Amino acid sequence: MQTEINGIQIYYERQGGSDKKKVLVLHGWGASVDAVRPIMNQVEFLGYEAIALDFPGMGKSEPPSTPWAVEDYAALTRAFIEKLDIYGCDVICHSFGGRVTIMLASEDENIFSRLILVDAAGIRPKRTLSYYVRTYSYKLGKKLSRVAFLDKLFRISEKQKNAGSADYKALSGVMRATFVKVVNLDLKDRLSRIKNETLLIWGSEDADTPLYMAKQMEKSIKGSGLAVIEGAGHFSYADNYPQFCAILSAMLKQN
Repeated sequence: MQTEINGIQIYYERQGGSDKKKVLVLHGWGASVDAVRPIMNQVEFLGYEAIALDFPGMGKSEPPSTPWAVEDYAALTRAFIEKLDIYGCDVICHSFGGRVTIMLASEDENIFSRLILVDAAGIRPKRTLSYYVRTYSYKLGKKLSRVAFLDKLFRISEKQKNAGSADYKALSGVMRATFVKVVNLDLKDRLSRIKNETLLIWGSEDADTPLYMAKQMEKSIKGSGLAVIEGAGHFSYADNYPQFCAILSAMLKQN
């Protein structure tokens, strides 16, 4: 289905009876409804209606016309919730969807009922010395590449093309600039403002949003709980789907 939100065509899907309690499912960066369909299937199986949208610039939704920040994605998600009249729904969010959820829940505790954060982003990662060396080397290289004879001698431009994360290099134009704004935002200070019942589901081997982030979220969000799926990575719900479903069932059956 398609709907227009704040001037952007947004693709979304619904699974389950319209008379059931609603669960909004938010996908991760660069993904789409397809990536969270296993979650939607289990939500429907448990007797809820699952609703998921493709964030702007991802999946089948239109990209924004200018670079967006997390605040913009949060504003669009709020408008989506209001348009579909699902204010007060439960929410299950993965990775980048966690950033949007944290921002919305920290500003309005009634926009959601229960929060289920799965390998969620929102805390800026710890920076090692090697990270800073790579970062400043990249910036220096960018400046030196403007000097023609140095660029030709040391092949700086060629090396610069291979720098950066896979997510960043896969993007272009407005979405590349959006990624930079999104990934650098630290929402740690907002966690203590969340009042909702919250469950964190995490893969023990998550390399993108490591387990220490989940433990920090659990410590900061009052009354939250953490369920760790041993051996699973950043897509813990896919790496061990039966265990994920069991954990999700225990949470959603508390209705």
